Amino acid sequence: MPAGATVPRLAVAVSGGIDSIALLHCTARLCAAAGAQVHALHVHHGLHADADAWMDQVAAQCRRWARAGRPVQFHGHRITERPAPGDSVEAWARSVRYDALAALAQQAGCGLVLLAQHRRDQAETVLLQALRGAGPAGLAAMPRQFQRGGLTWLRPWLDQPRVAIEAYARRWRLSFVQDPANADDRFARSRLRQRLWPQLQALFPDAETALSAVARRAQEVRALVDEVAAADAARAGDAQGLNVPVWLALSAARRAALLRHWLRLSLPGAVPETLVQRLLLELPSARAAHWPAPGAGLWRHGDHLCAVPPREPVQAEARAIDLVRPGVHALSPWPGAIRVEAVATGGVPVVDLQGAQLRLRQGGERFQRHAAGPPRSLKKQFQDLDVPAWQRDVPIVEAQGRLVFVPGLGTDARALARPGSPRVRLHWQP
Repeated sequence: MPAGATVPRLAVAVSGGIDSIALLHCTARLCAAAGAQVHALHVHHGLHADADAWMDQVAAQCRRWARAGRPVQFHGHRITERPAPGDSVEAWARSVRYDALAALAQQAGCGLVLLAQHRRDQAETVLLQALRGAGPAGLAAMPRQFQRGGLTWLRPWLDQPRVAIEAYARRWRLSFVQDPANADDRFARSRLRQRLWPQLQALFPDAETALSAVARRAQEVRALVDEVAAADAARAGDAQGLNVPVWLALSAARRAALLRHWLRLSLPGAVPETLVQRLLLELPSARAAHWPAPGAGLWRHGDHLCAVPPREPVQAEARAIDLVRPGVHALSPWPGAIRVEAVATGGVPVVDLQGAQLRLRQGGERFQRHAAGPPRSLKKQFQDLDVPAWQRDVPIVEAQGRLVFVPGLGTDARALARPGSPRVRLHWQP
């Protein structure tokens, strides 16, 4: 390698089991010849009494290989938090593991992380997803390559049979740890691996190959569905949300695909299939409805399905607000602001804004939009102006015992009609 050239780096996720140790060994052998550096990333979950010993064993193995000339460097991370009550331990461990691996890889300057899953793992994942009622996205199981956290993740052995990896470990006399969780019946994958798989393989020797083929075909189907859904989203999605009439014009299969696609883009977390099925059933006939969703609320407003971030209702006492001075005045603790603009005509007399207050709606308030129209309830006025339901939880401005301004509706016509000078105009900034 030329002097001053940067040494290529890549990372291998290493639990200490046979698969990851074999992958680390093989990668180190190849990188030694290529002049690249290998960074072994180990995550200590703290879920087993032997976890300290496993970390020590992997670290010691990396030191031995480094002394023998293998370009291996060890990086370990201990997870200090614990799963919340009711959480799936498997799902929690997987989530924190990927976060920790990404942090370790970035600290080591690696843009590529190798994972040791093989063909048997892929076949097991297909079976588990099928038993959970998954569609093409679930049956696609594990991708060979994906992007996450600014890194490329690669499973180079996804088409390799487990027996080949075991043979490699025997050939090089590799030592590895045995995780008792692999035989723990509390975990679905362990039950499948210990009880079902031996019988399945005895009856269907090609099960591993066949199920891996299912994953490949499901990946093709998923890619096609995603392409069609993205094209439909370009027509049915806009800044307001999902256009329901355009969505309804699609076939049933494309409606379902587009809805799942739009929800994935609009919600911060995983989309429950129960929510998808409920929307498919209820959305076509809904006119003004609300559906709770992970990390957001879904609202049908007019022709659109909208995803609205959650907002805690404000419980606050009335407070003074200075609307005499031009400028932008925050509505804290409510979101948004009121901009005050000095005007020569129109607007509200400054004298009428002395002692202005912000307060919560209490019910019974009446607002007059036009000089020629009668005062009506705030609910009716919001409906007439088609203000979405989630934007109606706003404070009102009162001064001298009179309603002056309502965010989303504007200035009460009775305040505009009062004589006086100088004057200001009020504008709401959401």
